[in-house]
Formats: sequence, structure tokens, C-alpha cells
Amino acid sequence: MVEEGVKPVGSARASVAARPEPEASRLVHELVSHHAATSPNTLAVTDGDGRLTYADLDARSNRLAHRLVSLRVARGDLVAVCIERSADLVITLLGILKAGAVYVPLDPTYPRLRLTGMLEDSGARILITRPGAVAELSPLPRGIRVLDIGDAMAGAANPGPPNVEVSDADLAYVIYTSGSTGRPKGVEITHSGLLNLVRWHQRAFAVTASDRATHVSSPAFDATGWEIWPYLTAGASVHVAPEDARVAPALMRDWLVERGITVTFLPTPVAERILALDWPPHSALRLLLAGGDTLHVRPPSGLPYAVINNYGPTETTVVATSGIVPAADSGKRPTIGRPIDNTEAWILDEDLRPTPAGVPGELYIGGAGVARGYHGRPDLTAQRFIANPFDSGTSRLYRTGDLAAWTDDGEIEFLGRVDLQVKIRGFRIELDEIAHHLNRHPGVQVSAVAAREDEPGEKQLVAYVVPEPGTVPDAREMRAALGERLPEYMIPAAFVVLDALPLTPNGKVDRAALPAPAPGIALAETTAAEPPRSPVEERVGAIVSSLLRRDQVGMDDNFFLLGGNSLMGAQLVTRIAEVFKVDVPLRVLFATPNVRQLAAEVELRVIERVESMTEDEALRELSVQA
Repeated sequence: MVEEGVKPVGSARASVAARPEPEASRLVHELVSHHAATSPNTLAVTDGDGRLTYADLDARSNRLAHRLVSLRVARGDLVAVCIERSADLVITLLGILKAGAVYVPLDPTYPRLRLTGMLEDSGARILITRPGAVAELSPLPRGIRVLDIGDAMAGAANPGPPNVEVSDADLAYVIYTSGSTGRPKGVEITHSGLLNLVRWHQRAFAVTASDRATHVSSPAFDATGWEIWPYLTAGASVHVAPEDARVAPALMRDWLVERGITVTFLPTPVAERILALDWPPHSALRLLLAGGDTLHVRPPSGLPYAVINNYGPTETTVVATSGIVPAADSGKRPTIGRPIDNTEAWILDEDLRPTPAGVPGELYIGGAGVARGYHGRPDLTAQRFIANPFDSGTSRLYRTGDLAAWTDDGEIEFLGRVDLQVKIRGFRIELDEIAHHLNRHPGVQVSAVAAREDEPGEKQLVAYVVPEPGTVPDAREMRAALGERLPEYMIPAAFVVLDALPLTPNGKVDRAALPAPAPGIALAETTAAEPPRSPVEERVGAIVSSLLRRDQVGMDDNFFLLGGNSLMGAQLVTRIAEVFKVDVPLRVLFATPNVRQLAAEVELRVIERVESMTEDEALRELSVQA
């Protein structure tokens, strides 16, 4: 259970006093090496394909670190990493830190143009990835050297890491978030901020070497560091969740129970769904940490684990506030708790004056976790990181852009945003970034993007488009164009055509007047839908149409570019299993999102299933599928 600080009722500020800092001279990578020396044969990381002991992890990360130093990577240099969730990812991040460098995590599933833009913006000289990813990223920014992760770890064993001095004031990582100008921004996080997160987490959640934690997040989501470092610095083990389970709550529950997981972080949308499931009493899980979006529900009574709600922008090192969520005993939405160790929260009005309990204001975060700023963006850094008006020293506050209010008992209630930033499935999105790319389409005069929740729990992005005179922009075309620059979770689920955007008296877009998507106003797709060529294609197409609430889909349409997302993908493969009695892993959908290709995968599995039957069983099965 989280140990909460004490705040006088109704005060305008909550601050948790500094905690003792054990082993203060050791940074994250040094703490991991300490456990490798004292418990070399203890399990450190497993990803389904293999198991790494602490000795394995230490040796391989040492090899990588020495390879980087041999390539003249120096203290403070940025090294980009484009590797999927895996033990290799953990080795790479650790090796970069041991070399005194700064890791820049990238998600291999992001579009090529977005990845290359981040690489160029970061100025990284080295990119560590897998061989197949290089061709997909070409052309790479000039001057960047590609290092194959396999080759990087294949050198001779070294007795220890390179002799590089690193201080807690140095950067540990730079991680990119959505930017309103269409350009993602890199957040610079120091070792001291990361250490504060690790120490608070270990104290608050009583982490020991016997804990078994999970790695569920995207490599480019800041929660990845939260899932890894608090446990490896405590001698515990990290278990990489299978891809299928990440967005399928029932599969995730079963995997957590089977693996004996004791602590897991789950993005809020997945956490809410998993709370509704039945849990076996013998589950080893003791803590479910939710975060990344607004938590709407309280856990039912009788769960074998506690639920903790966590809040924190990337700019405050993952978590700024945290609180245990009591069982469903009231109609009130869960709060985001209180500030973590060495962190303070201020709720201020427009004149930077503290607001009393119950009065909304903008939330500002100060303390040990506040980032150094945005990489190469001094103007933006000055806008978002301000001098602390309540401190005569040099401390700063991060302006979150979130609306909040103190409760009477000293917790913080999250109320929404004061700008155009939203969270979808845990990912932070600047709506203007999507509109920026939409406005570059030749058929679009102007656009706006909104996050709508017309059905509770079903938040989706909707694009509102005013076309250029005499043009009818095609929705498939625009989705495809956005898909070249934006990740799947930033592609609008629906497009609406308007004669003009509704405006407020002061000339701004009146978002309250933007209509809900409806068949009568949905943007026309001028490309004819390709018809099915087999009964299987017809039935798969019908399942996709029903799930996406569309009148029809073409067989060559991309599920994700039609508005599908990972959670819908999990529902799709479940429906396919129900209808065709075959299992299609979610990874197959990611690899073949085209409806016709997906139908071919289904048909292949149906044939394999039928071939294993008797003749009578096969005839009955084929008649059903037809």
C-alpha cells in the first residue's frame, strides 16, 4: 500500500518530505551490476524466448557498453534504440547507461517518417536495432551509424563496464512525445529524476528480490523505464508480456496468474477491463498499477490484489502522484492520489495563486522528477518549465496543462485538460499535431480533431474536415497519408465533412459544437469497396464492418486505417475464433491488417483444422463455413 504524506485539509499545496536515499552514490546501472555480483544466478529478465540471469544481463550489457565506447560514444551522447519489447531491449538500455550515454527509445511499429524525424531531431550518432529494421527506416539521417544488437553483444567478455564517470545530474534518457506543431518533442530525464522514481517505488510498494514484475508498455512509452528499473535495481525479475495479452484482458489475466506475477503496470483502459474479470483466489498478484489515462471505475471488493492509480506527465519522470483506489463503495471517480517522495504539487489559478480545496486550477509539478527540458527546444522549455514562484532558489515547476482540484482530505482530483492534449489508450496526443498533418493534404482547406466519448469508455479520435472548393477528399487516402507519419493510435477513427468549422465569438474552433459522427455526415470514401471473393472473405469483412460500425469495408482495406486500434484488434480475433473455431494471434493482425490477407490467414487455419478431422466431421465443418 502507498504510504501517503500528510496535508492539512484545504491547503493549496501538497508536498511529501524527502526520504532517506540508500546507496545514494549508485546510479541505476550500478545498482543492477551490484545484484549481478551478489546474486549472479538469479533470474533477471525473461521474454518467452529465453531467460537471462543477472550474470547474463551484466555480461551482455558490458559487451555492448564497451562496443559503444570503442565507437567513441562519450559521456552524455545520445544513442537511439529501435527494438521491440524483449530481453534484448533491456540489455541495450542497460549497456547504453553503462557507457555513460543517454538512451533514446523508439518503437519499431511507428511509421518510417516519424522514426526518421525523431532520429534527426535527437542528433543521435548511433542507432541500435535489428538487421531487418534498417531497410524499413531507409533513408536514415546523414551521419548516423547503425549497430546490429546481435553483433554489438558478440564481442569478447569484459570483466566489468567501461570506466566512465557519470553523475546523477547527467541525462539518463530522452523520450519523445506528441507535439502540437507536428514535430514530436524529446523530453530530457536525468539520472537523479530516474533514481527518485526508483527509490519511491521500491519504498512505497515494498519491492523485494522475490517480486516478479511485467514489461507491458511500448518501448517508446515512458512507463517502460518504470516497469524495468525499480525491479532490476532490487534484484527482482522482469517478465516481458506476450504481444497478444497486451490488449486482451482475459489473456493478460491468465498470463499474470500462470507466471506468478506479483506486481504489474497496465495502461488504464486495459486495467479497467481486467478489473471486471473473475480472478482465481490463488493469484500471486498483489499490486495492479494503473496509469496513462483517467481511471473511471473502482475495483470490486474481494480482489486478491490492491489497485493503485498513478498520474504523471513524461516531463515529471513517469509518476508524480499516486494513491490506492478503495473498492467500489461510492459513486465518486478515483482521485490521482498525492505527490510521491520528493515531489510537490501546486494547483494554481491564471495568476499563479494557489486555489483552495474544491476550486479547479491548473496543476503544476515540482521536485526531483522534473525534467531538464525539451531536447533542442529552449523556447518551448521556457514556456512549460517555469521558475517556482514559491521558492527563492532555482527550482522549477512543470506546467502540466491539466485541470485539477484538491479534495477535502488532501488528495487531487483530475478534471481534464486546459489545452488540446488528450490521452487515448494511455498515449499522450496533441490534437493539433494530427490537424497539422491533415491540413497538408491537397484536398483539405482546414481541419480540427477532437477526442469524443459518445459511448462511456469508448474514447476515439474524430477528424472534422473542410474540403478545398470543388474537391471531395477521400477518407482512405487521408488515413493512408496520416499513417505514413503518425502511429496507429493517432489515426482518427472517423472523418466528418463540414462546410465550415464552428467558431466561438473570439474566432476559435467551437469544439462543443462539433457534431458526433453519423452515417449521414461521415466523409465519403470515393474509392469503391473491393468485393469479397469467397465465403470466408465475406464473413471476415462482415465481422470487421460490425466492429468498426461501418456499412461495408473493402477487401483491400487496412483494419487500422479504417479506424481500428489494438483493443478493437483483440475483439476482432476473439470474434474470428468464435465464428471460425480457429485461433488467429493478434500479431498476425498486425502483420496482415489488410482484410483480404487476414481472411486468407483465417482460411488457411480452417483448412488445417479440417484436415485433422474425419471425413464426416470435415464435411459438416465445410458446410458450416460455407
